[in-house]
Amino acid sequence: MRRNINAGRLGSGGYSLNTLTDDELYEIHLATLEVLEKTGIFVENEDALEIFHASGAKIDKKRKIVKLPPYMIEDTLRSAPPKFVMAGRRPQDDFVVENNRVGFTNFGEGIQLNDLDSGKLRAPTKKDVGMSAKLGDFLSEISVYNRAMGSHDVPAEVAPVHNAEAIFANTTKHVMIGPFSGYLARQIVKMAQVVAGGEEALRERPLVSFHTCPVSPLRLVNDTCEVIMESAKAGMMVNVITMAMAGASSSIHLAGTLVDHNAELLASVALSQLTVKGAPIMYGSSTTAMDLRFATATVGAPECAIINAAVARLARYNSLPSFVAGG
Repeated sequence: MRRNINAGRLGSGGYSLNTLTDDELYEIHLATLEVLEKTGIFVENEDALEIFHASGAKIDKKRKIVKLPPYMIEDTLRSAPPKFVMAGRRPQDDFVVENNRVGFTNFGEGIQLNDLDSGKLRAPTKKDVGMSAKLGDFLSEISVYNRAMGSHDVPAEVAPVHNAEAIFANTTKHVMIGPFSGYLARQIVKMAQVVAGGEEALRERPLVSFHTCPVSPLRLVNDTCEVIMESAKAGMMVNVITMAMAGASSSIHLAGTLVDHNAELLASVALSQLTVKGAPIMYGSSTTAMDLRFATATVGAPECAIINAAVARLARYNSLPSFVAGG
């Protein structure tokens, strides 16, 4: 089992970028609670609406708006685990996720690649997915493997299952993948059970975790709800990656964008914990700012770095592991 380097631990004086004070974090938290209680969040999935309703949330069934009382958010944050193990096929491939531990993964999902033979850009195939997993397996800098690209030579509606098959066959590291729906998440879990040696073996050592993305501002769409709920039921970690864009789908002010981001994440945490208390969930982010000249996402820009640092601080404030994306 491997524990990666520390970042920002005061005892050892590691490097950190603390963009928010404790008081500012508390202000963002209070603003988030106000947004979730007064404005609410759109929840498209009927089962998720029922879960929230049964737990005491106020539901506008016609508009599918859920208003979450502050106590519900606080209670579900307390039950979400601050630490878990992203298990690999071998114990030496395990990655411990806990406070201040830093690991790296590749980003995805690439929709084109540079062909090694022709030098031209083309759509990736299932074979390419397997090759990328093999490369990620080889690189010691990669703590867990995130699907780098998707298969474009298989039916799109079942592509995540094909991606999972190609990845499982080519890496012993923990696998992160976006399943697109609850049904596909269940199929990937069944595949992982075969790899792990059964349902109980997989629950003991989860070899796979899932990604899903809310739609900013403040929308938990159907597939997001399904993946969160199915992950909780199966005991698999779900990485909820909010993609708010300052100046486009969220406030142009970074503080307002962080409130929107935080609200989407904490509503997702609530759904996860109300489905299965103690289900592992990660506080994810691909939130950034929009380039006002070209209307594009400024991934890799200074604003993205500032947001990433703030997101990591918010995750720590909520005692949740974090995932941040950048270029």
